[in-house]
Amino acid sequence: MHRLMLRVFHVALGLLLMHSAMAQNTWPSKPIRIIVPFAAGSFTETAARTLGAELTNQWGQPVIVETKGGAGSTVGTDMVAKSAPDGYTLLVTDNSFAVSSALYDKLPYDPEKDIVKISTIAEAPAVLMVKADAPYKTLKDLVDQAHKSPKTLTYGSGGQGSSAHLATELFFIQANAELTHVPYRGVAAALLDLMAGRIDVGLSSAGSAAQHIKGGKLRGLAVVGKERHPLIPEVPTFTEAGYGSYEMVYWFGLMAPAGLPSAVLTRIQQGVARAVEQPKVIEVFAATGARAVARSSADFSKKVQDESRLWKSVVTKSAIKVE
Repeated sequence: MHRLMLRVFHVALGLLLMHSAMAQNTWPSKPIRIIVPFAAGSFTETAARTLGAELTNQWGQPVIVETKGGAGSTVGTDMVAKSAPDGYTLLVTDNSFAVSSALYDKLPYDPEKDIVKISTIAEAPAVLMVKADAPYKTLKDLVDQAHKSPKTLTYGSGGQGSSAHLATELFFIQANAELTHVPYRGVAAALLDLMAGRIDVGLSSAGSAAQHIKGGKLRGLAVVGKERHPLIPEVPTFTEAGYGSYEMVYWFGLMAPAGLPSAVLTRIQQGVARAVEQPKVIEVFAATGARAVARSSADFSKKVQDESRLWKSVVTKSAIKVE
């Protein structure tokens, strides 16, 4: 009986290895879809299309990008989670994936069990800003004022429960300061009101902030990173500003339905790693303030898990609720 069971095990293992090898040799044999769970026009879409063009060149099959926005990225993500795990339906998303798992008690998919994290594509640091003629010359000036007059200063974000909302709230929790949140329909609208002086503080990615800082309409008080950002070298890092514990990097990554064959997963990872080294990809990302970077599936998964726990603590401490 023992020998029979051992033989069955070896046969099953052999079939599994053969299936994995066949999957790697035959995939892809048809077009691949990348779902972006946001409305058209986001950097996430730009990242997906830039990556897709490179992967099309590598694999000889069209990589088609589709935007499926709705419910804070959960509609498009759920579509991918419920797709066949064959490597032909992929997801390019951003921090919203981790934010959603922190905000909502119930999602139509399990963020850990139903989605496999393949690799990051790009990362972009956050910048905290005020209007160019605001009285706050440094980040300490702003925090001191917030300490003196709690909840009188306002900050804008791209919406209740958005990445910018939680990221800004995180900084002021760490600084032990209280401001009043003003939600907008997108970060761009919040930045317009910041430039008009209708709100006091804003936070966005370096790429979104750079044009306004360079144009003299906004003043960058601090940027995340070990070094100053090349697009806005005049803006000090949070460490230089005296708040080195703050860390907020917008990430953009590639995911797929759970159950993806390991050979296909490896093939996709290798494709992403080659793609982010291409000058065209580096150039497109750098122009928007992002850095092309590929992380392993294990590193990416840990990053998402850690960030989900962080955002959950912010949501709890700040009693953030979404409808």
